[in-house]
Amino acid sequence: MGGEVTVVYALEEPPGEWDAAVFLAGPTPRSPDVLSWRPEMIGELRRRWPGPGRLVVFSPEHWDGLHDDYTGQVGWEERCLNLADEVIFWVPRDLVTLPAFTTNVEWGMWHDSGRAVFGAPPDAPKNRYLLHYAGVSGVPTATTPGDAAAAALRRIGAGARRAAGEREVPLLVWRTASFQAWYAAQRGAGNALRAARLEWAAPANRLWLLRAHVHVAAEDRVKDNEVVLLRPDVSVVVLYRPGVTPADTEVVLVREFRTPGATADGFVHELPGGSGPGDPPAVAVAEVAEETGLRITPDRLRAHGSRQVAATLSSYRAHLFSAELTAGELAVLRAGGPHGTAADGERTYPEVATYGEIVHARLVDWSTLGMLAEAFFADRPRIPETGR
Repeated sequence: MGGEVTVVYALEEPPGEWDAAVFLAGPTPRSPDVLSWRPEMIGELRRRWPGPGRLVVFSPEHWDGLHDDYTGQVGWEERCLNLADEVIFWVPRDLVTLPAFTTNVEWGMWHDSGRAVFGAPPDAPKNRYLLHYAGVSGVPTATTPGDAAAAALRRIGAGARRAAGEREVPLLVWRTASFQAWYAAQRGAGNALRAARLEWAAPANRLWLLRAHVHVAAEDRVKDNEVVLLRPDVSVVVLYRPGVTPADTEVVLVREFRTPGATADGFVHELPGGSGPGDPPAVAVAEVAEETGLRITPDRLRAHGSRQVAATLSSYRAHLFSAELTAGELAVLRAGGPHGTAADGERTYPEVATYGEIVHARLVDWSTLGMLAEAFFADRPRIPETGR
């Protein structure tokens, strides 16, 4: 037996919690003589929703089937589109009775959201351009209401129970480890998510920009003017050969062109690292192999903990490790390169510099300099403070 399905019609207030939400986008009849396609789509969703939780279906038609005017309609639709986990576009276009002009605009806004499904009868006219962008953006397509409903529900799965401000975090973000880690930290501090809006998404790159309204318990106020950049955590490795002094210690950097870089040579000089499947040590050794060609085993890694890298913008953390190299390994790295994953546009060149050169030549950014300081100095006894 399936779960509960709640239909929310135009201008009605959404319920306070649900497990999944779908918005039915497409042309709306403007005459009682034209039948709406939405009752059939709602029926398909009712029949196919496996539950056990609540599925909310937003239908931008009035419950009595009458269309009066646009008072409040645009705002309601914008709000509910952003609440939806999936947006089903069904476009049975008829240039006389269902021209779907507004639908064209909505499709342009949502086709690359990672939440859209596009469906239309095979003989519906003027949909080739929309179908083109469905293909470009990897949007599931269908030629029957049942197949469109099934495509949306496949991505939803069983959903996830969310209430209040949590409802405004769509499933494709809610399910990520990066969001859950950030949200767990906020709740651990006693804070509450009052509202959210997904401002930008790059699902292929696992990047999400979320505007969050957070009630700050310690200050009893709502902070609502900032965004959180969500992305997977990274593992970073300091590969080094000890010198007589810390300044003489040789460090392996990776030189790589990264578009955001603003350096004199146009390249970023960084420690080997990145994200990928597996636990942090497994990711660390995989990234070293990928970016430098050097293969080391996890037992050679020394863990230095994890911290956020840019806490005023992004929630992700860097898991820091170090590994001491032999003179032979260092010689191989000096002569190696390029490496990287060509399919991802990655081309990396190992380079070796002393810690002193890194500091004085300003080779790396502040976050990398901090990681080096953690690896080289964190366990050293503090220098006693002297009186002024």
